Amino acid sequence: MTTVVVASSRVRSERSDAETVPLVAALAERGVDARVEPWDADDDLVVWSAADLVAVRTTWDYSDRREEFLAWAARIASSTVLQNPLAVLEWNSHKRYLRELTEAGVPVVPTRLVPAGSDPEPLGPGRVVVKPAVSAGGRGAHRGLGPELGETLAGLVAVGDALVQPAVESIDTEGEVSLIRLGDGWSHAVRKFPPAGGFLVHERHGGRLEDHEPTPRELEVAEAALACSPAPVHAARVDLVRLDGDPVVMELELIEPELFLRRSPDAAGRLADALLATA
Repeated sequence: MTTVVVASSRVRSERSDAETVPLVAALAERGVDARVEPWDADDDLVVWSAADLVAVRTTWDYSDRREEFLAWAARIASSTVLQNPLAVLEWNSHKRYLRELTEAGVPVVPTRLVPAGSDPEPLGPGRVVVKPAVSAGGRGAHRGLGPELGETLAGLVAVGDALVQPAVESIDTEGEVSLIRLGDGWSHAVRKFPPAGGFLVHERHGGRLEDHEPTPRELEVAEAALACSPAPVHAARVDLVRLDGDPVVMELELIEPELFLRRSPDAAGRLADALLATA
């Protein structure tokens, strides 16, 4: 019998269970012995190498301990199948990949990388967003007028690399679109709106969701972004926003994206099939 360990975090929630419980059930329906374990569980409690496949799913605390997480992933990859692959986790866990997407010709929100320990150039007078280059779920992101965020940016680069982007005003009214890919096809999509007066669309920040039908151009941009991945993936989420009326990449989520399985009744089964195809 095939065995699969679904890697999560120690702190579980209704949102994380909505991503892992349907997957485990779908795997069980396919005759797979599957269970959920924290990625940082003691090695004597979880023998990762005994699994045929380890699926990184809701490891939503990884960005706080990126180096430790990548070291864990490297150990897993040396002894069994890891999905998504180690090269993808290393590449996607630092947002410098946005610069690489831009260099490859993918439409991306303009992004300036400010190295850790540097003396940041003064920010212009317009509205910008500053955020850590290693982060998830909007943690550490700030939006405001450039002169107001100088000290905030300095604080970010004192502890790590940071990003500076123009504030995308369309998020306030049009939100952000997330396209979900499972296996070799696009599965479903959602539009995420920030709360009134906010700019972060994540539900834990008060954002709300609605179903979305992707446009041909959105799919084209998402395909171009995904083509830059250093290795094939079984699951992905591409987050897009509108800039000057056109879709551009805000994030390419290839590590532990929330896939909004609850928004599509067949998504858990498609995810299970995509995962097993890599074993």
